[in-house]
Amino acid sequence: MPIHQCQLLTLPERRYFCEPLSVGWYCDGPEHGIYRPKGALNEFNIHFLVSGKGYVETEGVVHTLQAGNAFLYFPLEEQRYYSSEDDPWDVRWVHFNGDLLKEFLTQHGFHRSTLWSLNQLKPLEDAHRALYREAKEHKLLYETRLSTYTYSFLMEFMNQAVPFSPVKSVLLAERIPELLPLMQEQAREPFDLAYWAERAGISPFYFCKQFRKAMRMTPLEFVTLCRLQYGKQRLLEQPDAPVKRIAEEAGYASASYFNKKFMEREGMTPTKFRELYARRSSGS
Repeated sequence: MPIHQCQLLTLPERRYFCEPLSVGWYCDGPEHGIYRPKGALNEFNIHFLVSGKGYVETEGVVHTLQAGNAFLYFPLEEQRYYSSEDDPWDVRWVHFNGDLLKEFLTQHGFHRSTLWSLNQLKPLEDAHRALYREAKEHKLLYETRLSTYTYSFLMEFMNQAVPFSPVKSVLLAERIPELLPLMQEQAREPFDLAYWAERAGISPFYFCKQFRKAMRMTPLEFVTLCRLQYGKQRLLEQPDAPVKRIAEEAGYASASYFNKKFMEREGMTPTKFRELYARRSSGS
């Protein structure tokens, strides 16, 4: 069974908000399974599946997990999880601790469940990879950096995690991030909800539902942000261009509506923004 892991010493004094104890992953191991009785392990751990299938038992119920699912254990909890024999999982994990973590995670509702689904998998993979690389290369040599990577991983998990749902819903949610670059590129064109729902292979109603779940905003709100970002950039790049023309380039037929949305987002008009930030040939 391929195992990639880095074990770290438990420091006598906790100086940081969160500190890793081990980080790594298992893959292609149909025999991989863990059982820890209640009270056996006094640390937090997060596991998330990248591929394959596995199982987690909670209160006598067996739950099937696939790519995009995760589980979080608090210290001293009973733990039982294992890979599928037919479709072995690729599962990534981090064990960590911190004096204020229990209160922090409880305040944010993560004590309510062991099982979670992830809106997006890649950001958590990237955060995990960065933490693993730092732990593997430097061990405890740079404690501040190690703690920072652990915190980044934890925040990414909290940002992406939603209550556990069937894998079908998770896979549909992952179609949304795949469309974002194209939506950003075409944001200045008239927004067509039916077109983007068709690209995702789902109904417009379900597309809006999944988009809000994945991005915490509506599709139109995302398009609006893209348009305003484009407008901001053009205001700086073309300091002498009329605001009306830039509004049209950004996808707004009305300069007054562009001004209104810009004011809502930036707290100032496009003209004021340009006065504060645009560089002209006559000054710096």
